[in-house]
Amino acid sequence: MANPGYGKRAAPGQLPRTNHDFAHLPPREAAIAAYVDRLPDGTDISVKTLAKQLPYGQCALRTALNRIQQAGHLRRGRERLETASGEFRWITRTWFTRTARDDGWWATFTRGDVPEDAPDPERAGPATRSRAHILLAALGRTAPALSLSAAECAQLAPLVEEWFSRGATEETLRAALTAGLPTPVHSPAALLQRRLTDKIPPPTPPAPPPPRRRLECTECGVPGHPEALPGGVCRGCRGERTPTRPPALLPAPAIHTRAGEIRAAMSLKRTAATSISTPPAGARPSSFHRP
Repeated sequence: MANPGYGKRAAPGQLPRTNHDFAHLPPREAAIAAYVDRLPDGTDISVKTLAKQLPYGQCALRTALNRIQQAGHLRRGRERLETASGEFRWITRTWFTRTARDDGWWATFTRGDVPEDAPDPERAGPATRSRAHILLAALGRTAPALSLSAAECAQLAPLVEEWFSRGATEETLRAALTAGLPTPVHSPAALLQRRLTDKIPPPTPPAPPPPRRRLECTECGVPGHPEALPGGVCRGCRGERTPTRPPALLPAPAIHTRAGEIRAAMSLKRTAATSISTPPAGARPSSFHRP
């Protein structure tokens, strides 16, 4: 494990793990990425530590990690967090995601947002029931008097989802819905709707503001906006020069006017110098005696 604040940190919103998550990478990079993907958060994934665990040298690992980063699975940067004392400090982060992300996604991520992913038709499985629907359908196993039809489960599922959004667990919900049932239960759906409405917990407090993040160049560590670090590398380390604007040219009339002003100033200066060095007519030159 790395020192606190360092090491691997999983990026949010990843798709479920499959056997072909890194099939687009070369074999060596795919093997390293799959190994890093299964490491827990906080693990030291520096090239020096990985070289002790994997059959690759540090130079090969550094090249492989750069390629993994270029493919959108890795970014390095810093994140500003609030300490227990209320102070803020910047923490070094190395974010990893098995789901490849483009530069636009990483730019949104640094602003504290998690972009919505479009469903991948090749990876999406068959439609599944929601967690709320499954909990309602399973109530009949715990309390046979609360057996519901599929239509009743679909009708009550939004109420259960509201409980989940307020931090309730499945155990809390199950206990609130099955404890102290009357005998007999004439209408399970009506009884559950009343309990889901009357016993709902208070809303959870607002979430803290998203953390501030910034990315850094993998090669030189210089911080910058995501747009200035395509692939996680700055333009200077990629050998690109920042284009400079050519100096603005003055129009021809302005150039002629300025040249005339300079000539006039020089002529006036020469006239003044001549008048000082030439004595007036009839004036005798001054003389002095050496002591």
